[in-house]
Amino acid sequence: MLPATLDEAVAALAATPAAVPVAGGTDLMSGVNSGLLRPAALVGLGRISEIRGWEYQDGHALLGAGLTHARMGRPDFAALIPALAAAARAAGPPQIRNAGTLGGNIVTAAPTGDSLPVLAALEATVLIAGPGGGPREVPVSHLLAGMEMLRPGEIVGYVRVPLLYAPQAFLKATGRTGPGRALASVAVVLDPVRRGVRCAVGAVAPMPLRPVEAEQWVASLIDWDGQRALAPEVLAAFGDYVAMACIPDPPAPEGGEEAPVLPPAALHVRRTVAILARRGLGRALA
Repeated sequence: MLPATLDEAVAALAATPAAVPVAGGTDLMSGVNSGLLRPAALVGLGRISEIRGWEYQDGHALLGAGLTHARMGRPDFAALIPALAAAARAAGPPQIRNAGTLGGNIVTAAPTGDSLPVLAALEATVLIAGPGGGPREVPVSHLLAGMEMLRPGEIVGYVRVPLLYAPQAFLKATGRTGPGRALASVAVVLDPVRRGVRCAVGAVAPMPLRPVEAEQWVASLIDWDGQRALAPEVLAAFGDYVAMACIPDPPAPEGGEEAPVLPPAALHVRRTVAILARRGLGRALA
């Protein structure tokens, strides 16, 4: 089934409840090829032109769920939402960036999804089309955390992102040379209007993590009316604060037993998060 509009796609899903919507199919086809998934039917979203672009709306950008990583990585989009463009450019080799979509990244909700920490840091919301009528709006963090789920017949149509008109950064560490799955990723965005720093860490947990206390601490140290620069030791402390918040030490046992320590692999990831957070904030403030 190849609907031409969101309404037609919703109707197709209603007519065939076992059908699965598919856009780029980068994650879906991987599951099919490995034998993990056997969809009864597919509803292709590739012909729905209304979700393949973006528009401005009340201080926000309304992004179509069909936007590909390749399209989001272009300079005109980077001028709009720099961190999301950087994440899109890091999403993998060209064949993945050309096919994979923003909506697919959200629905698949893989911990290593590159756009997810950026959307969490931006506090984006998702507009969901479904058989119930008008779009249902859900914070992306709720969807990723499983607090709210897609209902039968629903499709992610758009993503609403606030336009902060301020520096942003996205950094990613992989386990091998070149584009690949993230070992850890960090998004940092500044919000000068609210005088806030927002940070989200990806790939270290099932969903992006927000170290809110670290955000509030470092925001209180920034001279928002001046140069905004922070000393290197403050940036380093912020990185450590973020890393410890996202990958804490194991709880101390009762009875005076020796406290457990993190395994070497977890310590490596924690050090990586600290470096990414420090560099991300430094770039945003530069």
